[in-house]
Parts: sequence; C-alpha cells; structure tokens
Amino acid sequence: MSDPLAQPLRLPCGTTLGNRLCKAAMTEGLGDSRLRATSRLDQLYGAWSDGGAGLLITGNVMIDHRVLERPGNVAIDPGFAPSVDDTARERLRRWASAGTRAGNALWMQISHAGRQSPRYVTRQPVGPSDVQLDLLGNYARPRALREDEILALVRRFADVAVIARDCGFTGVQVHGAHGYLLSSFLSPVTNRRSDAWGGSLPNRARFLVETVRAVRKAVGADFPVSVKLNSDDFRKGGFSHADCLGVVELLNGEGVDLLEISGGNYEQPRLLGIAGRDVDAVQVRPSTRVREAYFLDYAAAIRRVARMPLMVTGGFRSREGMEAALAGGDTDLIGIARPFCTHPDVARRLLAREIDTLPAFEDRLHLRARGRLSPASPWLLAKMVNVLGAQGWYYQQMERLADGRRVDPRRGMLRSFVRYWWNDLSKAAALRRRE
Repeated sequence: MSDPLAQPLRLPCGTTLGNRLCKAAMTEGLGDSRLRATSRLDQLYGAWSDGGAGLLITGNVMIDHRVLERPGNVAIDPGFAPSVDDTARERLRRWASAGTRAGNALWMQISHAGRQSPRYVTRQPVGPSDVQLDLLGNYARPRALREDEILALVRRFADVAVIARDCGFTGVQVHGAHGYLLSSFLSPVTNRRSDAWGGSLPNRARFLVETVRAVRKAVGADFPVSVKLNSDDFRKGGFSHADCLGVVELLNGEGVDLLEISGGNYEQPRLLGIAGRDVDAVQVRPSTRVREAYFLDYAAAIRRVARMPLMVTGGFRSREGMEAALAGGDTDLIGIARPFCTHPDVARRLLAREIDTLPAFEDRLHLRARGRLSPASPWLLAKMVNVLGAQGWYYQQMERLADGRRVDPRRGMLRSFVRYWWNDLSKAAALRRRE
C-alpha cells in the first residue's frame, strides 16, 4: 500500500512538492544586528533540508526594519540599506542554497509585525488603528497607518517576494495570521477604520488581497505563493470563522497555491494549543478539543469554499491522525513545527516508518498553572511563563541545531524562560547600538 504521506502534491502554479510533510514556520531569531541572514541559519536549514520534508517554510522575514516581531529577525527592507545590499543578498543566497540542498522546496515567509512588536524592539508600532496590545505592558500603543503607507507596504511585500525568488527561495508565504499586521486589519477588534480599509469584511480584507495580488503579479504565474490565515481569532468580536470563509472566497481568484490554516493571536495563543484570557475568549468547538490537530474541523469547512490546496498546522502528533486528515480530504499538506526543533529528521523517520508518533515535550515542560485567569491575576503571569518558557525552550533547541550541537532535552523550563528574555533583550540592545 502506498504511503499517503509520501505522495507528491502538484500546486496550481505547476510546482510539485515531493511529499505531504512541511516544516511550518517558526521564528528563529538568528539574524545579525543588521537584520541579515547568518551562517547559523544555513546550518539549521541544511539540517532540516536533510530531514526529509517536502517543504520548509522560514520564520518571519520582516519587510520593515523598524517594526520587528522579535530581535534577531531577518529583514528585507529597501529603507534600510544593510538589509538589501550585495552582502545581505549573498547571505540570503547561502541560506536558500543550504535549505534546498536535499531537493526540497524552501519558501520565505514574509511578514510585518504591526502592533505585535514589543517595546524593547520597536519605539512606535503601527496598525490599522491605535488599539494597544495589553499583555503585561510589553507593547506600546500603535499608530494608525495612513493610506499612502498601506499602499507602500503592499508594494514592499511584492518587492521582498521578488528578492526571495531571485536569491533562490522556491516560493513565498504571505503571513496573514496570528495578529500580525495583515491579520490585524482583518479583525474588527483591532481595525476600527471608517475608510476603504475598514468596516465591511471586503474592506478589512483589502490589505491582504491587494498584497497577494501584488506579490503574484511581481513573481509571475509559475512561482509558488502561499497565504497563512487564521481559521478564527478565538476572541470575542474578532475575526471569526465566518469571516475566514469570506476571505477565502476573496482569495480564490488571486492565484494562491497553498492556504495554510492556523488560528489565534497573542491574546488567544491557540496556535500553541493554549487558551488565553477568559475575559475575551471564544470557546472552541467540543469536536475540535478532542481531535488531534487544533484546526482540522475549521479546515473541513474551509475546504468546501477553497479552490486552492490546504495545509493545516498545529497539534498533529501521530501518523494515524495525519493519514486520516489526508484521506478525509480536510487537508492536502501536514504542517509540523516544534518536533523539528528536537528531531530535525522527523519527516524522514515518518516516511521510513521508523516512528508513528511525533516527539513532544510540552507536558513535561509546563508548570500547569491552574485557576481562573483574569487580566490582573497572578495566574496570568504564570500562564505567560508557561507560554514563553516553552517557546524559549524550543528556541534554544533550534539554536543548538544552528550551532551544530545536539539538542538538550534536560534543560528546564524556568531556565529557558530566563534565557529567552536575556537573549532577546541582548539582541535588542545590539540593534539599538546600530541605530
């Protein structure tokens, strides 16, 4: 019997992916103080290329050097010469070469952090409106973008996609999920504009649709263009599942080769399998809570609307669950993220039938904070330690791989939490010294 995970996938643009496994995007934080790619990214993506997945998607590559998702992001910004000069482009070529050396696809995820850029990185975040992200005081109030700035950012997304193509990346993904800039325009909570970029769903989706259209026009018809989209923000009054279905209909005519389905944002981090603040949370469907992949139920509904291939990321842990999702037609590609941080060859091992269950460390890492969470509760702080500590733990495993070292599963979560903050604050200080 043929292995469904090993089947190739032909995309609308004509490109064929070698199998149905994808290393989904994870922020790496491995850029230098001039926001350029480094040899550590070459080492990391070389290991992942050898690891057997048909597709690798990079973490956030930012299009604005002033508004970063975190220090250590790679940025490609024509307004910041060191990020686009000959040296920067040669570094991008080396990254792309390492990340495709086993014959797999490597797509650059291009993004703008918007209001989700922390104070220690960005003095003035931007967004559709001046709605502040309220998480432990770590985010400043954003400035609402003017229309001319929005149009300039649309062009910049397209320009960055061309640079990615010319430097050897085999596709791009436009990041329209998780509360970053394009995603924040989609949500009525964060987009309170009354002009052509706010209000109705087509207006709120205009920034995303215009960006995808500009990227497709810039890179041509035969270059893969993907979009990452929330199935739901899981926040009261926010971007809903019904809104998602409407946006998918708008994207159907824009030449999208792959739609990745995710969900949540910083307030409701469902992308990590974690509920956020009770005060504004939307309850997930009971059937979703018992299924292996977080967003598979939502993908089933999106499938009835979408005319492009789908990828679901988040929560897959078993071969049985992956094969059932493919067989049921709810997804065409399986997105896997954190297991690649500890086992870079996890895709190869799945395809060789050496393993049937993915490695996972979350249950051991979390502090298991309990009780009802409110914005002022100490339990919220404990939950943030859980989230950021677990993130930091996986970041540090990535860094070990990037340095050519073995992972360290014995590292504790509290230590990882402290190290995560220390690393990011140190990198932020280095960025400020470069200003």
